[in-house]
Amino acid sequence: MRILHLSTRLIIGGSQENTLLSCSGAADHGHTVALAYGPIFGPEGSLLPRAVADTRIEKFEIPDLTRAVDPLRDWRCAKQLRRLIHEWEPDVVHTHSSKAGILGRAAAWSAGVRVVVHTIHGLPFHPYQNWLKNAAYVRAERWAANRCHAIVTVADAMTQVARAHKIGTPAQYTMIRSGMEIAPWFDAANDRARVRESFGWNEQTIVLGTVARLAELKGHDDLIDAFTALLRERANANVALFWIGDGWWRQRLVDRLSKAGIADRVVLTGLVDPSEIPRLMSAMDVVVHPSYREGLPRSVVQGMLSEKPVIAYDVDGTREVCTSGVTGILVGAGDRAALTAAAQRLIAHPSERRAMGARGRELVQHDFDSRVMVERLLGLYDAIASRST
Repeated sequence: MRILHLSTRLIIGGSQENTLLSCSGAADHGHTVALAYGPIFGPEGSLLPRAVADTRIEKFEIPDLTRAVDPLRDWRCAKQLRRLIHEWEPDVVHTHSSKAGILGRAAAWSAGVRVVVHTIHGLPFHPYQNWLKNAAYVRAERWAANRCHAIVTVADAMTQVARAHKIGTPAQYTMIRSGMEIAPWFDAANDRARVRESFGWNEQTIVLGTVARLAELKGHDDLIDAFTALLRERANANVALFWIGDGWWRQRLVDRLSKAGIADRVVLTGLVDPSEIPRLMSAMDVVVHPSYREGLPRSVVQGMLSEKPVIAYDVDGTREVCTSGVTGILVGAGDRAALTAAAQRLIAHPSERRAMGARGRELVQHDFDSRVMVERLLGLYDAIASRST
């Protein structure tokens, strides 16, 4: 098969990693694969070097494929996508993210592509956005759902929310977990002591780690609010925060840490290559992910692969992978007091941390293997193609 994947921005992120693994995995199975994406810029970093390194994947930059709504550029983008599909002649067009999903599905459907699939990694409408923008996104997603054969979701929660808004039909939906490369997480445990020493932490230091873009709704402000008093207590002199990632909110958050008087207790790595995440995560004792909206948070799964207990907000698909009291602790979104209490509990009980971490790895190591994801996607393509012949 000739498979074309479309993604709005090839920045460092879960959706984009999923897309690249889907491309590489299909190439491993002998398929011809191409990846189209919009211009890449900003502090979130780029996965383009990784895409370029896999010479089996053809790459196409779509000049007017941008995240922001821009009628003129969107009209030009639609023309560029139609031209690409006409010239490349894919058997499958698989879209990711909202803008590429809407424009890409429309272009593929009008061209009569045999298999048109869209993955919902996270919905573009949510409770923290104004109702007018939400209504526009819902309307656009309903329209686009009529222009594809299947909609893949990374969590049942995404299916439920989309269907509650009358997007697509029940028969269109299938849930396929967002896969990742599993082996590096098993190998990284050997790096724990070296990484901790490089940041000045000994084995007695309890490291509460977060892997996320420094951006709105990722919950870094909540971490400051919840942990400032905890970090100031003399009894917690051996507790540190470890933030992996970068983003547009970096300076604002750094200023807040300084104002709170805890900047010396927080390590910010800035932008790191995704291949470094397993090694850095090995240094953590607890993974904290207070994000307000997710499809299914990749960093929660990665924390569990790294045998760490997880503290997270109980939103969207998080509870489908993290069982509170078993593999971590879930708290209500925005409940800073509960975040503090959860951290205090895990700081005080090292045996509970270890037990939760071991159970977490056992739970996720098969379902989130990228090879499983790719096999399921290829099976879905084949099933749709067989129905159209």
